[in-house]
Amino acid sequence: MRRRARAGAFVPAAELTRGVTRAWLVLVGLGVALLLLGLLVADRLSRTLVAPIAELSAVSHQLARADLTARARPVGPPELREVAGALNHLAGRIQELLREEREQVADLSHRLRAPLTSLRLETESLADADEAARIAARVDAMERAVTGLISEARHRRVARADAACEATTPVRERVAFWTVLAEDTGRAVTLDVAATGPLLVGVAADELAAALDALLGNVFAHTPDGTGFAVTLAPRAGGGAVLTVADDGPGMSADQVRRGASRGGSTGLGLDIARRVAQSSGGRLDLATGPTGGARVTLELGPPASGPSPEGRP
Repeated sequence: MRRRARAGAFVPAAELTRGVTRAWLVLVGLGVALLLLGLLVADRLSRTLVAPIAELSAVSHQLARADLTARARPVGPPELREVAGALNHLAGRIQELLREEREQVADLSHRLRAPLTSLRLETESLADADEAARIAARVDAMERAVTGLISEARHRRVARADAACEATTPVRERVAFWTVLAEDTGRAVTLDVAATGPLLVGVAADELAAALDALLGNVFAHTPDGTGFAVTLAPRAGGGAVLTVADDGPGMSADQVRRGASRGGSTGLGLDIARRVAQSSGGRLDLATGPTGGARVTLELGPPASGPSPEGRP
């Protein structure tokens, strides 16, 4: 009977665990290093995407603020470069369309010079010298308005944050101008400037005059001869002024007027001009019915922003 031989080996426990801790530490260190490297690579990749997107966002905000000279750099992935090119093309197209529109407005305004010249020549032929001088003054005012419109159309001005004026002076001047026509049409005019001192508003004097001209022009255009009107200028709570034009005509509700169309037979642009002037100063325009049933337009004009002195003041 044979006996089977058996061989065995004895390994101490210390030998079995020797180097395991070091291996685990190496694996953990390698995992941490790979994680940090992955985060670094991801950060670099994200920057190549986020930075161009942030630049595109900044350029779009500049364009929204009417800075049409802003352009985006075509950087980043091909898709973002294509978006940047499309945005730059859009900005250029907007500039081109605005330029064409301004030129058309200037050309249309320039056509008014011919009938104005003809009217001036007819005025000079009037026998009554006083009447000729009065009509010639109105023609001169109209020509100045047309010239201003042409200049405004060709050289678009950006509304300045520091625009300001003393409101009582242009209001008195424009009411005095329209009073002459009111006397010819039998209209009673009331001017009430409830101010003990200067009323500073956050709009330029010519803009305020244009807004008042638009409101008074509506009175003459949409009320019959003999309809009186009142112009009131008062301080506004918190600074600025409140300009009110009320007439004794048939009246008009706010839903009857919108820019470009009006049930009153007009374009509705006059009120929109006044509204934009008010909003440029942080104010607003309200259209309501006056105590006599006529229209009452209230123009709230905000105070001027801190900055240079108002026009006409040292």
